[in-house]
Amino acid sequence: MEENNLKHIAIIMDGNRRWAKQRNLPVKLGHKQGAETLKKIVRHANNIGVKYLTVYAFSTENWKRSEEEVSALMKLLESYLADFTEDADSENIIIRVLGDLTPLSPALQSSIHSAIERTKNNTGIVFNIGLNYGGRNEIVNATKGIIEDVKNGKLSVEDLDEAKFSEYLYTGTIPDPDLLIRTSGEIRLSGFLPWQLVYSEFLFLDKLWPDFTEEDLDQAIEQFNKRNRKFGAK
Repeated sequence: MEENNLKHIAIIMDGNRRWAKQRNLPVKLGHKQGAETLKKIVRHANNIGVKYLTVYAFSTENWKRSEEEVSALMKLLESYLADFTEDADSENIIIRVLGDLTPLSPALQSSIHSAIERTKNNTGIVFNIGLNYGGRNEIVNATKGIIEDVKNGKLSVEDLDEAKFSEYLYTGTIPDPDLLIRTSGEIRLSGFLPWQLVYSEFLFLDKLWPDFTEEDLDQAIEQFNKRNRKFGAK
């Protein structure tokens, strides 16, 4: 992991529904198994020294799914945060949430704020959860924030560059992902971190997310370390 200085891994956790359907199980059980997989991967990433892990939990487009599935997902996310926050705190994990939280239920928003507040002073891995996240929406909101600060005299147009723009994104000042992993065999970003992933290495796996293991993460890092990152240079 040190060879290419990997600090930040992003994951599109795809395949929960297919995993359930292959087993003739309700979709919500696929999401539940996916949540258990995520707990293991966060812990493992923390243990091996990854500094940042950012995952795509629920996109702005996922509201288009059936009301039953969305409701089950929201309840699962609320339960996940409530259960995992205590463990995360004891394991020195920092929980952050990226996205527009305003459409979420008061109960889920409360769980989010409690998780963030309880773990904010930890010093281990920063675990970013993309929740009601959309990449284009993030860029639009950042632009609005910049315009507002320019109007209020807090920012000069002359001072605006890529680094300053990045500060207005949900990810703020944390480094961009070095590696993106997407499970389930799909080969697209689906609106995930379009600004931040411009020079990331991509790894697309056929394995469904609930079947993803700690060994899979180790192998992904091993593949990353074999790549020659040039950042546009020859």
